[in-house]
Amino acid sequence: LSNACPERIEQENSKINAFITVTSMLAIQQARQAEADLKRRKPAGLLRGIPIALKDLIHVAGVPTTAGTRFFGDSVAEEDAHIFVKLRAAGAVLLGKLNLHEIALGVTNENPHFGDCTNPHNPDHIAGGSSGGCAAALAVGMTFGAIGTDTGGSIRIPSGLCGVVGLKPTYGRGSTRGVIPLSWHLDHVGPMARTVHDTALLFKAIAGYDPADPYAAQFPVEDVL
Repeated sequence: LSNACPERIEQENSKINAFITVTSMLAIQQARQAEADLKRRKPAGLLRGIPIALKDLIHVAGVPTTAGTRFFGDSVAEEDAHIFVKLRAAGAVLLGKLNLHEIALGVTNENPHFGDCTNPHNPDHIAGGSSGGCAAALAVGMTFGAIGTDTGGSIRIPSGLCGVVGLKPTYGRGSTRGVIPLSWHLDHVGPMARTVHDTALLFKAIAGYDPADPYAAQFPVEDVL
C-alpha cells in the first residue's frame, strides 16, 4: 500500500493538485517500522501500515503547515497535533499534507497560493472545500484515509462533490489541539475515506478526550465499528 499510493500521487497529483506537501521519506520510514513490527509479531495498532494524509491545517513536527496560504511563509511545526499522535500510535503511515481553501475559509478549494484542487471526476468542476484535497485524493486512490476539518461544511461538501465518505463528528469528540483554527467554537476534526467502514475505523483512531484541549468532550468513545 505504501508503494502504491505514492505511485498514484505521482500519476494523478499534477492533474488535480490534491497534495501541497508529499512526505515520501517519512512514509517509507513509517512503513518499514510497520513491517518490522509485523515480523516481530508486535501487537498491531488499529491502522498499522495504512497510508493516510492530512489536511494542511494539521501540525506534523518538522513538516510545513501552510493552511493553504503563503502568509505563514515557511512555517514548520515543532510538535505533532494531538490527533496525529493518536494516528501514529495506531500505526498509520503519513503520505503528506493536502490542499485546502485558503485558511479553510471557503467551499470551492480554489486556491490562489498553491493552485486550485479540481474535481477528479471532471477537472472543469470544483472539488469543494475547504477539505477539497482530502476528498480528491481519496477519490483517485492517492490515499486510503484522510483527516479534514469542518466548520461550516468543509468535510461534508467536498465528500459529496467527489463521491467519498466524510464525517463531521460531535463537537469536542476529537482534539483540535495542534490544528490551525478557523473558529474555536465551531471547528471539528473528522475522518474521510472511500467507505463508511474505513471512515469509522479512522474515527475510532482519532476520537477521545484530550485534557490539554479546553474544547474536548470528556465522554467515553463508543465502538462505532
